[in-house]
Amino acid sequence: MPGAPGERAGWSPGAAAHPASPPPTSPDPALSWSAGVAARPVVSFGEPEGYDERMRARPLGLRMRPRTAAAAACLVLGLGLIGGAVAGSWLTGDGGDGTAASGFTAAATLWHGVPVDQLFPPTLKGTGAGPGGADRTWTRIAVARDSGCADAFDPLLRKALAPVGCRRLLRATYTDATQSYVTTVGLLFTKGDPAAMSALATRFRQEHLDRRADLMPRPYAAKGTAAAHFGGPQRASWTISVLTDVPVVAYAVSGWADGRTVDSPQPAADAVHSGATTATAQAGLGNEAQGLADRVERRLRQTAGKATEKPS
Repeated sequence: MPGAPGERAGWSPGAAAHPASPPPTSPDPALSWSAGVAARPVVSFGEPEGYDERMRARPLGLRMRPRTAAAAACLVLGLGLIGGAVAGSWLTGDGGDGTAASGFTAAATLWHGVPVDQLFPPTLKGTGAGPGGADRTWTRIAVARDSGCADAFDPLLRKALAPVGCRRLLRATYTDATQSYVTTVGLLFTKGDPAAMSALATRFRQEHLDRRADLMPRPYAAKGTAAAHFGGPQRASWTISVLTDVPVVAYAVSGWADGRTVDSPQPAADAVHSGATTATAQAGLGNEAQGLADRVERRLRQTAGKATEKPS
């Protein structure tokens, strides 16, 4: 959204994304499994001896039945096919671990090479994302400059995220179609490797850190917008996801657009339950946070996937 408060020129709608890294060169044919087959020595095995009914030595091959010979041939053929498949996987680079590793690495650089509109579109549709399966439409009203993480999280949350570091933070704030609610959604690009991200995700899950009201993300309140009065006391619901396939922590925090304070904020995971009776749940603020976070997270993964696609 040109002219959005805090939006920087280098990270703007329509900016061309950095091209994907060129595919790795093919392995040297001389090093492949098929190289030099003609030059290999022929190796044969002597027939092992057995014993007849009188305990006299005899070659086993003399008494091998046709059915046994056929079974042995099938075994050799099967081993050959398996070996060929494994070798082909190594040579073509189709191993799952390699693809996942390259996607993880590529995602770490998306923050400076992808246009704003690709990660935070001007408008997002939330089909069935509201209470009772109601549809939602969100409009982006502000985009923050990419920044560090010093003022983006409550102190305890910042401490909990410290093990994976902060490479860069991207944030945008949306409002619903009635401009009754405002929601800040953020993507924290970390410095953590896959092991560090998995460890952090495990800790958040086991200790329920994503549900503690003293570990909340802070909103981005842009002046001159519906979110101008969206500060810490106005936070009503939030969600935090530590991703493990990309080095990113995705989050969203929502509140009322009129600036009213909230004494007991409720995590979105609790507020979206059909039986929840709090004011936050009844207003659908948990749905606002969860719905926006889900859709931005989905777009992030799609963008990361395109960045690692091999040219046809």
